Amino acid sequence: MPVLKLGLPKGSLEKTTFELFAKAGYKIEGASRSYFPSIDDDEIECVLLRAQEMARYVDEGILDAGLTGLDWILENNADVVEVAELVYGKVGRKPLRWVVAVPQDSTIQSPKDLAGKRIATEAVGMTKRYLEKHGVEATVEFSWGATEVKPPYLADAIVEITETGSSLRANNLRILDTVCTTTTRFIANKEAWKDPFKKGKIERLAMMLKGVLAAEKKVGLMLNVGKDDLDKVLGILPALHNPTISSLADDGWYALMTIVDENVIRDIVPELIVAGAEGIVEYTLNKIFY
Repeated sequence: MPVLKLGLPKGSLEKTTFELFAKAGYKIEGASRSYFPSIDDDEIECVLLRAQEMARYVDEGILDAGLTGLDWILENNADVVEVAELVYGKVGRKPLRWVVAVPQDSTIQSPKDLAGKRIATEAVGMTKRYLEKHGVEATVEFSWGATEVKPPYLADAIVEITETGSSLRANNLRILDTVCTTTTRFIANKEAWKDPFKKGKIERLAMMLKGVLAAEKKVGLMLNVGKDDLDKVLGILPALHNPTISSLADDGWYALMTIVDENVIRDIVPELIVAGAEGIVEYTLNKIFY
């Protein structure tokens, strides 16, 4: 039986990735005891790897597909197929940034001022390409961790990933520039992508994962409205697409179904009631497929 070898990120993205797969209908077990967790799909074999290594193993064909950040694809200069962008992280659902940061009182005010300085980072290749782009020569050292604490004694500047910048501020650092904006990508090996079975399996996985993310922070809304108030109600609804309108058994009444952002419900429901809507029901969504 053909099998898809799938790499899943170990570390900061691990828990969120497993939750995402669970919502997509794939149950993964045993990750706490093994780097080879089981999945309830006999056509998939999973392996847990650090996101930093994923793109290289997919590029080399050791894995057929995997999830990693755009930053690590660039860092490894990996030649892979980017199947889908999946915007999710350890905490939020926003892109992350690799930034150049320096001490608050540093005299470094622009990328040009990095010339001759010492920069600590885990993304050495990305940082060197950034410096080349700005025509700057500097010493770039690999950082094994705790990068934020290295300036000013062990480094003049750092290149580090951040979501909110709070950790940098807590360590008395300020952001000088953005090196790269990154999101999670579902990637595939080029040869695996040519295989009909593996390509089909990867595409179905990507579809389900994207469906889960598309449904987050959205809800379904059902309501009834009389013919005379229909236009007023339709004018209030911020629909994902045009609402589905069905005639009810009671002549002159309609049922409406639509999808809206969850954060607008508290504002529009009172308006809908004033406009004549009745029987309003809000319901959660598991997946949305466009």
